[in-house]
Amino acid sequence: MIRIKRLKIHTLIMPVLIGMTGYAEVWQPDLGNGMYKNPVIFADYSDPDVVRVGEDFYMTASSFNCVPALPVLHSRDLVNWTLVNHAIPRFEDPDFDRPQHGNGVWAPAIRYHEGSYYIYYGDPDRGIYMVKTEDPLGEWNAPVLVKKAYGNIDPCPFWDDDGRVYMVHAFAHSRAGVNSLLQINELNAQGSGIIDKGVIVFDGHQNYPTIEGPKLYKRNGYYYIFAPAGGVKPGWQTVLRSREITGPYEDRIVLAQGSTEINGPHQGAYLELENGEAWFVHFQDRDAYGRIVHLQPVIWREDWPVMGTDTDNDGTGEPILKHTKPGVRESASVQIPQTSDDFNKPELGLQWQWQANPKEEWNALDADRGVLRLNAWGTGDGLNLWDAPNLLLQKLSAPRMTVATAVSWFGRSEKERSGLIVMGMGYAALTISGLKGDYDLELRRCVDAEHGEAETIEEKISVPTHQLFLKVDIQDDAVCTFSYSLDGKDYRSIGSPFKARPGKWIGAKVGLFSVSEESSGPAGYAEYRYFYVN
Repeated sequence: MIRIKRLKIHTLIMPVLIGMTGYAEVWQPDLGNGMYKNPVIFADYSDPDVVRVGEDFYMTASSFNCVPALPVLHSRDLVNWTLVNHAIPRFEDPDFDRPQHGNGVWAPAIRYHEGSYYIYYGDPDRGIYMVKTEDPLGEWNAPVLVKKAYGNIDPCPFWDDDGRVYMVHAFAHSRAGVNSLLQINELNAQGSGIIDKGVIVFDGHQNYPTIEGPKLYKRNGYYYIFAPAGGVKPGWQTVLRSREITGPYEDRIVLAQGSTEINGPHQGAYLELENGEAWFVHFQDRDAYGRIVHLQPVIWREDWPVMGTDTDNDGTGEPILKHTKPGVRESASVQIPQTSDDFNKPELGLQWQWQANPKEEWNALDADRGVLRLNAWGTGDGLNLWDAPNLLLQKLSAPRMTVATAVSWFGRSEKERSGLIVMGMGYAALTISGLKGDYDLELRRCVDAEHGEAETIEEKISVPTHQLFLKVDIQDDAVCTFSYSLDGKDYRSIGSPFKARPGKWIGAKVGLFSVSEESSGPAGYAEYRYFYVN
């Protein structure tokens, strides 16, 4: 049922900042006393992989259909991370001009070899690709198809001591019809193509169901494959070892949830520091928050790694929540991946992604005014926003957070609207619409957007101004409460709390949009003054 209110005010106060210019970092893993807490990134950087080059660490992660794709993060201590680039600014395939939920970039691996950085990733519908650069902060080359295949995923390259190049990968049952198998292909010297038919080196069906996400290393004469098994939430981290790259491989579980609350601790990166310390970066699935990033210390016993803490000395560790920071040469500055944006730069911040390849017509930045303009773009049938490509979104970044923005609405049609959204397979959005003095503020919901359910309007309020302040408070278990203000000081809640849902293989996202149910005609627009995350 729609609840309609008419709001009257006597004095309109023009938009002002809401006392959040000194916004805090919502999740800080660096405890400031030589210790850190997990997760080191409370955001959806799924399937993380990390490479160390000198004193620098670079991370990448799955990005699926989100654009720009293949994030690149940087750290000096494995605890404090910031976004520095995306390796794929847009997809070349026009299929990605519309949202391809759950498709696109799966489980990448990042490596450094002879002056170049490489990222290999699987597209489950096309094959295994590689991108390459000499400067991870600069431009990466266009994706090169290393292996054309349907359902080949989670690749990792390996340069052996004799100069030969290999790649290990897994299989997606949804496409290949098989899983729980790991295969190794030999590549050409450039790492740009396979030169053999591949060898199945491990079958996990009996003891390691859904083994995937393999990473290939060499240490003390052993080849090691680090691979998660058992599924995303109930799974564990497996390590395989062999004296020959094609096996046979011994196997051991080296990290599991045990008595902790850290489910499915697996799939990530093994690293060794200059001082000899060893570390493992992995994810934990937190539903609407996505797959967040943890850091575990590693010790070696009889040429097997043990991760986290192993109180019973059985070789299988459990995740730790606090630990001494990695022993890097110089202390790193305290930082987290970017969240808030003042829109005072000529380009959008790296934290922003679209649901599909962006068009120039969707937005414009006025850096001098600190304003982001979002044009109302046609969405087709107008049932819901699942297939709207022009949603500008970013990851949730803490278990409890508040997002606030200021909007000015300039509509040209009754079928246009703009607002603040928490998006997943279901979503809720606080929207403004209307024309010339007759404006409506609506709390809209769609519980099952993925399957084409239509939006409903939970509450509708008539407002006397096109300039509003919008806010969403996200509390434990991703419960979201929306509110609005006319002056940026006094906020009133609207609608009932909404529990965010994850997207397709990704966490829920929060962001902004302007849409029209019409595909042509003059487009209205919204101007957003800031996007603050606390």
